[in-house]
Amino acid sequence: MTSKKKENEKELEVDEILSRSEQFIEKNKKWLLYGLASVAVIIGLILAYHYGYATPRTEKATLAIYKGEQYFERDSFALALHGNDIDYEGFEAIIDRYGSTKAGNLARAYAGICYYKLGDPQTAIKRLKAFSGNDTQIAPALIGLIGDCYVTIGETKEGVGYFERAAAKANNEIISPVYLKKAGIAYESLKQYKEAIKVYTDIKEKYNRSMEAMDIDKYITRAEILSGK
Repeated sequence: MTSKKKENEKELEVDEILSRSEQFIEKNKKWLLYGLASVAVIIGLILAYHYGYATPRTEKATLAIYKGEQYFERDSFALALHGNDIDYEGFEAIIDRYGSTKAGNLARAYAGICYYKLGDPQTAIKRLKAFSGNDTQIAPALIGLIGDCYVTIGETKEGVGYFERAAAKANNEIISPVYLKKAGIAYESLKQYKEAIKVYTDIKEKYNRSMEAMDIDKYITRAEILSGK
């Protein structure tokens, strides 16, 4: 097999691994946006309940991030990150100025997605890892995106671990099988066929009503053939 053919096959493997998250992010972008925004709203209500007022610093951070969310929703990722030089300073500036606030934390999540969409997975990893959150809907998507970033830079072994973490964190039939399938494809690209069979089988047995389960038998069969079973 020529080196050119090997490179083409490698590109196809990476594309197959990444495509499902690209589709997931695009399909659920507004959901992710609203989910992140709802976290900020809940935090605001908790603060109001406990203290009767929001601190000036939190108010400023919340106002600052609002414009960025609008740019994010319109796919204007560069403007969302770095501002418009008029009335919005960007997620990066919000992180620098209000990093200790909840809004500053949300800005890290937004920034990570923006960097990934702009083709800078290394910086995306840095921002996504800095985000702190345990929500069972938003957190899995961000963990999975870290996996995509690692795959993009050629560190598939590192990425597959994040796919499995995302699936475990979500623990539901919508998100978990998406990342388990990505993990299986990644394992196949690493020629770890037994591991691929295991995660494909998990989809079949645990999430048998999911979209991913509909054609999972062909993935299991392929991995079994490649493993020499």
